[in-house]
Amino acid sequence: MEILRTTGAYRRGHFIYPNGKHASHYFQMPLAFRYYDNARILSVGLSRMFRMEKAISSRLPKVSVISPSPGGIMVAFGVREALGADQIYWAEMEDGKRQFRQYIGEGDVYPSIIVDDIVRSGRAIQETVDIVKSVGSEVIGIGAIARFEDGPTEFEGIEVKSLLTFDVNFYETEDEWKKSRSASDAEEEKVRY
Repeated sequence: MEILRTTGAYRRGHFIYPNGKHASHYFQMPLAFRYYDNARILSVGLSRMFRMEKAISSRLPKVSVISPSPGGIMVAFGVREALGADQIYWAEMEDGKRQFRQYIGEGDVYPSIIVDDIVRSGRAIQETVDIVKSVGSEVIGIGAIARFEDGPTEFEGIEVKSLLTFDVNFYETEDEWKKSRSASDAEEEKVRY
């Protein structure tokens, strides 16, 4: 958490998210990952959680590390390097659908670890699980640097590993936020994912 605070990746204040909800915290993970040493420390920390799993460590190096979003690409590269995994992929949105680049097909993707910077609803990870299965591979691990506590804890029986689990404290209205124990005098700031 210290790395996230000192780099500004974790912020406190009054934030309005794109869905209109109010919160006293905001994560902007690229601010932590702009420094290579921080990226390495966070990725190695997450990779250690995977390495302790016999189902994963016994398959190395024939493993793919996959990011479901642009925010997870740095995490995927760091985890891949720390584990010595052979492959890295990232999913992209095209025409409203998450998918791999063309020409990635059946048998190309090794058993996979899906990693992201942060898990909120888990939609991107679930869509990536579906993509991995659609090319005939299996998911053997899932993780993120941070996970909101109301986010999914598992996907299809695979536990979501995270370095940090963060309480939610989202409020539907500004009045609800002002009445909460996490309210402050901070000026409201609109943020994006």
